[in-house]
Amino acid sequence: MPAFTRTDFEIRAADGGPPIRGDVRVRAGLRPTAAVVICHGFKGFRGANFFPNLARAAAQRGFAAVTFDFSRNGLGDDGVDFSALDRFAQQTHSRNVAEIRAVLDAVSSGTILPRTPRRIGLMGHSRGGGEAVLAAADDPRVDALATWAAIGDVASRWKPEQIATWRAGGTVEVENTRTRQMMPVGPAYWADWEQNQQRLDIPAAAARLSIPWLIVHGDADATVTVEEGHALFDAAGDEAELLVVEGGDHTFGSKHPYAGATPELRTAADATLEWFSTHLA
Repeated sequence: MPAFTRTDFEIRAADGGPPIRGDVRVRAGLRPTAAVVICHGFKGFRGANFFPNLARAAAQRGFAAVTFDFSRNGLGDDGVDFSALDRFAQQTHSRNVAEIRAVLDAVSSGTILPRTPRRIGLMGHSRGGGEAVLAAADDPRVDALATWAAIGDVASRWKPEQIATWRAGGTVEVENTRTRQMMPVGPAYWADWEQNQQRLDIPAAAARLSIPWLIVHGDADATVTVEEGHALFDAAGDEAELLVVEGGDHTFGSKHPYAGATPELRTAADATLEWFSTHLA
């Protein structure tokens, strides 16, 4: 396997909040002409599960592979533990979409890469997949998109009592089943949705997309069901393709800490990297 260079970066968020931290992986001696930006999901982070391995595989294919942590994903300064739950409580879809665009700014300008790329791909998992759709729909710098187990909407994910709590100014706690932590989602989350429903309408964004888009979803996903993948595909234009991975759950059988690729994960990763190789050439 070729050697790689990994370079860390830090971007100051436009809202003056915590910085966006990430890294770029590039095959040693290569100055890629295309970049792939990878977005994690809810209760995720760039070092979790399959993300580092996927980034290395993208770099091996000749891309500049960019992974980053949303600034309010709850990680502390060590980049490993969810010790900044006060930040997690402030997370909103609008903030995350703005942060994807901030990373695209740094990528498209060549600020964090060995050279300015000619083509850019965007990939997101779960909530990060839905937010990647929102970002790509209105950003002409994105030339190709891939989503894994992407959420197909915002509002239907929450129970009426949770919504009532937010509307009353309260905080809803959700369990991180891996760490057994209860993670707070503050009232700003739902206020953002209610104030920006048109801008955060994922099916409408899907319909606006005119770039090649690979929708990958496991048929055994109990977190975001495969029906949401079908709904996104139905909303999308002619440039979209749907890959249903037989037996694939929400992370395609992969766990954190990462212990190697499952057949389902290999199917998703191979198809995605081939998609970007074809459409970012």
